[in-house]
Amino acid sequence: MHAIIARIKEDIACVFERDPAAQSIWEVITAYPGFHAMLFHRLSHRCWQAGFRWLARFISHIARWLTGIEIHPGAQIGRRFFIDHGMGVVIGETAVIGDDCTLYHGVTLGGTSWKKGKRHPTLHDGVVVGAGAKILGPIDIGRGARVGSNSVVLKPVPDGATVVGIPGHLIDPTAKKGQEEREAIAYRMGFDPYGAKADMPDPVANAINRMLDHIHAMDKQLENMKKALGEAGIPYPEPPPIPKLDGCEIEDSYQNEQNKD
Repeated sequence: MHAIIARIKEDIACVFERDPAAQSIWEVITAYPGFHAMLFHRLSHRCWQAGFRWLARFISHIARWLTGIEIHPGAQIGRRFFIDHGMGVVIGETAVIGDDCTLYHGVTLGGTSWKKGKRHPTLHDGVVVGAGAKILGPIDIGRGARVGSNSVVLKPVPDGATVVGIPGHLIDPTAKKGQEEREAIAYRMGFDPYGAKADMPDPVANAINRMLDHIHAMDKQLENMKKALGEAGIPYPEPPPIPKLDGCEIEDSYQNEQNKD
C-alpha cells in the first residue's frame, strides 16, 4: 500500500515539474486526464499480467471513454510518466516506456505489422514526444531523445537526438557554425515542450546547402585543372556555359531574424 501511495505522489509531483499551468494537488487529482489514465492503466496492467485479459481490456476501454487516452493493458510503462492534455494518445500492446517520459496529445506509439510479438516502439528514459507525433514499429527511441510535433518516426533514434519531419530527420546540432550557436543548441536539447522549438536548425536545408557547398568546391577544382592544362599547353574543348548556383542556398529564416536583431 505504501508503494502505491508513493507512486501516486511521484505522478503528481512530475505534473508540477513539467506543466507550469498546474495550480494545486487537488486540480491534478480531479482535472488531469493523463493522471487518471495512469491510475486506470496500473489496474488494467495488473489484471492483464494476472491473466484476466477481458477485464483488463474493459478497464482500459472505460479509461479511454473517460480520458480520451487509449493505453493497451499490455503496455509496460515506467515511473513518473506524464501525458499532457492527453486527448488522442494511443499506446499499443507491446510498447515499452521508460522512466521520466513525456507525451503530448495526439501521440501514437503504434505498430506496422499484424503479426504477433514485439511490434510497438520502446521509449527509453527521459524521452519527450511532441503533439501529434507518430512513432511506428518495434524501434528504440534513445535515452533523452526528443521527437518534434507531428513527426513520423520509422527508424531508431540515438540517445539525446532530436527528430523532426515526415519521415523523421535527425537534427544536426553542428549545422549552425560558431561555438556560441552550438552551445545555444546544446542548451535547447534539454526539456523542450512539444519536443521541438522554432529556433532549431532545419535538417533538410542543411543537407541541401552541404550539397551546394560540395558542388562549389568541385567547380573550383575543375577551374584549377583547366588552368593547369592551359599552362601545360594541353588543349581541351571549351564546355557550354554552366548555370551559376549563386543564390540557391536555403536560408534559416529564424537565424536571419536573430541576425537582424
